[in-house]
Amino acid sequence: MAPSSPGHGHGHGHGRGSGTGRLYRPGRTPVHLLPAHCKLIAVLAFVLLVVATPREAVWAFGVYAALIAAVAGVARLPAPFVLRRMAIEAPFVAFAFLLPFIAEGDRVVWLGLSLSESGLWGAWNVLAKGTLGVAASVVLAATTELRQLLLGLRRLGLPPLLVQIAAFMLRYGDVITDELRRMRIARESRGFAARGIRHWGVLARTAGALFIRCYERGERVHLAMLSRGYTGTMPVTERLTATRAQWAHAVALPAAALAVCVLGWSL
Repeated sequence: MAPSSPGHGHGHGHGRGSGTGRLYRPGRTPVHLLPAHCKLIAVLAFVLLVVATPREAVWAFGVYAALIAAVAGVARLPAPFVLRRMAIEAPFVAFAFLLPFIAEGDRVVWLGLSLSESGLWGAWNVLAKGTLGVAASVVLAATTELRQLLLGLRRLGLPPLLVQIAAFMLRYGDVITDELRRMRIARESRGFAARGIRHWGVLARTAGALFIRCYERGERVHLAMLSRGYTGTMPVTERLTATRAQWAHAVALPAAALAVCVLGWSL
């Protein structure tokens, strides 16, 4: 999305190709070929419907999981690929498991443990809806290139400045990671190893130095962009369009989810 600063071409190229594309799995399936803005709308509508479903309709979440699995199957995404990338929700899973122990209300005894009934329902609510939301996001990221996602967000009317910020954040994330890795290697080559609280000062200074380096690199990148005619907006060289058939395919998932949500409230 933006030119690199002079003298840093190698690091920039590496950042572009390594981490930001790890979620994407190339393919030519019907899901891959859908325009990005169609998929964004479909996933957003699906997640909202999942959240709106009453937690007591346990069967409905099983149907939602089957719908996501069907889409992943059409996209030819292996189950291990999807499950590994869903590990990001681990902190939420841990929080969900704590709810039955810390919530108040009526208690039930299970395997000698006193658990809150409202906490159990809360844990189920967080776990089921959070897992489905993460799964839908993983399928979206795995079938849509990063550049197409950004174009899709702009096509949907997201302010261009926010799109640019997201583009730079994702594009230079690996550059910052590589900078931190080089600093770690430099420390270890001098015999440093963080083994306790007494080394936190060194790690804090490392974080400060990393912030300064990132800030200086950002200034160099900005000056390089200005020298190439940047005026606050990035040129759009590709326009996203969608046919009626593509919209029909995209809304199939939220349409099925809407039917499940309505049944969940009525039964």
